[in-house]
Order: sequence, then C-alpha cells, then structure tokens
Amino acid sequence: MLSQLLARKTNFTDAEDVHGPGLRRTLGPWGLTALGIGAVIGGGIFVITGQAAAEHAGPAVILAFIFAAVCSTFTALCYAEFATLIPISGSAYSYAYATLGELMAWFIGWNLVLEYGVSASAVAVSWTGYFVSLLEHIGGVLHMDLTIPKALTSAPLMFTADHHLVTTGAIMNLPAVVLTLLLTWLCYVGIKESSWTNSAMVVIKVLLICLVIVVGWQYVEPSNWHPFIPENQGGNKFGWAGVLRASAMVFFAYIGFEATSVAAQESRNPQRDLPIGILASLGICTVLYIAMAAVLTGLVPFMQLGTDEPVVSAIRAHPALGWLRWIVELGALLGLSSVVLVMIIAQPRIFMIMGRDGMLPPVFAKVHPRYRTPHLNTLITGAGIAFLAAIFPLELLGDLVSMGTLIAFMAVCIGVLILRKTQPDLPRTFRVPAAPVVCTLGVLSCAALLYTMGTLNWSLMGIWTAIGLVIYFGYGRRHSRLRAENVLPGPSNQ
Repeated sequence: MLSQLLARKTNFTDAEDVHGPGLRRTLGPWGLTALGIGAVIGGGIFVITGQAAAEHAGPAVILAFIFAAVCSTFTALCYAEFATLIPISGSAYSYAYATLGELMAWFIGWNLVLEYGVSASAVAVSWTGYFVSLLEHIGGVLHMDLTIPKALTSAPLMFTADHHLVTTGAIMNLPAVVLTLLLTWLCYVGIKESSWTNSAMVVIKVLLICLVIVVGWQYVEPSNWHPFIPENQGGNKFGWAGVLRASAMVFFAYIGFEATSVAAQESRNPQRDLPIGILASLGICTVLYIAMAAVLTGLVPFMQLGTDEPVVSAIRAHPALGWLRWIVELGALLGLSSVVLVMIIAQPRIFMIMGRDGMLPPVFAKVHPRYRTPHLNTLITGAGIAFLAAIFPLELLGDLVSMGTLIAFMAVCIGVLILRKTQPDLPRTFRVPAAPVVCTLGVLSCAALLYTMGTLNWSLMGIWTAIGLVIYFGYGRRHSRLRAENVLPGPSNQ
C-alpha cells in the first residue's frame, strides 16, 4: 500500500488521445490572461476589501493586499514552471502527482474542489447582494417596488459566534442559483463561447473599475487613512495581527490566477502562453486591487465598509458620486459573474484529469463529442455550486476556499524543488528564478496565512479531508490507473 500511496506519475503524454474526443485548442495568450483576470477580479474588489478593512486591518488593508500579492507571486512563478512541464488540465493535482505521490495528489485535487467549486459558490452569494442593490436602485428611479423577498436572497443556514449551526428562516439564495445555472449552460456548450463571454466581461469590468478609481480619487479624504494601522483591539482585530489576518482573508481575492493552467489542453501553445497568462493576470489584478483599496478607505472611515456592498456604501457617502453607483453595480455584477464562469470552466477539467487517472469513476473522464467540453462534469459542478450558494453564507465559504488554496499552493512550491532535484534535465521553457529562495518563501508565506485561520475553519477542513480520504481509499486507490500499470499490490489483486 505504501508503494502506491507514494507512487508518482511520470507519463502525461496520452491525456488527449486515448479517452475519446479531446478538448479544442482555441486559447492564445490574451484568452488565457483574460481567464486569469476573469477569475481574480470579483469578490476581492467588490466584497472582501470592505470586510477585511472594517473587521481586521483598517486602511492597512492596502498592506494586506500587497502581502497576499507577494505570496501569490511566489506561487505564480512555480505554477508557470510546472505549466510548461506538464501542460495538461490537472493544475496542482497533476503537479503533485508528478512530485509528491498519489495520496498527496488526491489530497491536493480534493482541495481544488474547495478552490474552484466552493469559491464559485461564495462569489455567487456576493453577486446576490449587488443584484438586489441594483433592483432597489432601478425601483427607486421608476418608483416601483422591485425588491425580492429576503427569504429568497439569504442563506437558510449560518454559524453563530459560538460556532453553532442555526437556521435563519430563509428559503434559499435564489439569484445565486439562477446565475450559476445560466453560466453552467454556457460552459456546457463550449470553451470558445465561454472564453468570448468572459473576455467581453473582463474588458468592460476593468474599464469600469478604472473609472471608479480615477473619479473616486478626487473625493478621497487623506484623514481617513489615519491611523493607517489602527490600534490592536485584541485577537486579529487591527494592529499587525489584523493586517496578517486580513491578508489571509483577501488572499481569497487572488486564487483565480492559476485557473489559466487548468485550460492548458485548450491552449494553442501552452509552453509559451501559460506563463504569460498566469503572470500577466496576477500583475494586472494586483495593481487594480491596491488602487481600489486605497480609494475605498479614503472615501469613508473604514468602519463603514463592513457591508455586503462596500463600494456602493462608500459612494453613497458622497452625493456628488451618485451617478457612479450605476457603474459600480454593473461592474460588480459583471466582475462576479466572470469569476463564477471561470470557476465553472476550471473545476470540470480537474475532475476530467482525475477521472482519467482512475481517481474518480470513468463518467468524469467523458468529453462531449460535439461541444468538446467535459459536459457531465460541468453539470455536476454547476449543480454542486448552485446547492452550496443556495444554503450557505459567504463568510464560511470564503475562509474554507482560502485554506484549501493555500495548501495546494504550498504543494506546488515544494513540487518545483523536488522536480529540480529528481529530473534536473527536463526542458523548461520557463524557470523559477532563484528557485530555492522563491519556493521556500512561497511555502513560508502560505503557512503564515494558514496560521491565522480560526479553530472552526480548521475543524471544517479536517472534516473535508476525512471525507476525501474515505473516497480515495474506498474508490481511488482500488481503481488507480497508475497502480494497474505498475501492477502495484492492491485490493483488486488480493
């Protein structure tokens, strides 16, 4: 059993030619960069920024974004090297399989469900807040009541301060469900259609965000930035401890940059284009995040940003910016929609590679003969995202996503060092500069952010891991394609 758990996969060449129709290679560097931007810019700017400032860091949320960006940059460099070596859609799961062994690969793949599937649910929940705000705004202009009953826009479950799961009386978050199902249909019919839609939303939302930054800067009151780091009030509330906790919180805003690696099998030239897409999307998004954080904390005292729509809250405080509310709400809806779209693109492709490896049933490996998409995985992913968005609140989903992603990022950083040692002669079209230093800093920075997570989050992560291990030992280990190829001892041989 130990030999199987530690067995590493070295042959990735047959991923597209022995499992029926392959995916269409239609994406170039712009398409991949747009995927990354589409996945990153959303909840970070329109939701998480305000909550992190109000609850943990104050104006120093700017530093939190910088620290999270530095952590992400270390990891992005590692992803870029791996993406040129293993240009398939498995992302960190495949990278771990090549360096850390089958069990760790399963663990990382299981955590990627948190990163892509659960994060899409969290963002869909955020989308509802801005959608309701837009309806109220339109209703006020038209003198009509366009409000949706709160029972249909809220989560029916929530955790109390003492970590008890209680009901809220709500039925479901209906707008989040409708959004998810519509985007699932789009992802079902093709990557080209999905990519075009995402690219259009990315262009519009970046232009709108730039407009908000430029116009909002004229109304910034520098006194709102003092004190820049509010006095520590205990725990992770303000002070440097608060900045670090806010970094872990806003890290959720960066997790999509490596979604470009999941589209490796739909890239025309993955060895060249994947590093461009990963690093360019991260750089563009970091600049926009820092600028928006500075504007928001300068427009109003940071305590006023702890709402579901912090950008709208900041604009409401300045009547002269009333016209900008339409821009913000439209940008938020497009931004959050593109995040959900890219996550629904990414997760089915992870499932597809795991299905081809035998870690999941063969149905997960299927590709639609006409649309050339992992169609069944897309339906499964969309249904799961819609279910989670319907019943769970944003706070719980967001922290779980960050934890799963940080663990996956640490594995990628470690994997680069292992592969440099075990296979130093592999042709690398992109190499991490000063790899021992960059990879080590990547691991340490991710570990520092994990350290700030609360007991409840670790308990839930333990439950999630236990569920994953049950699936692996109950199915994955018995049906592993690698075990069958190497005739490793296993249950089916006994």
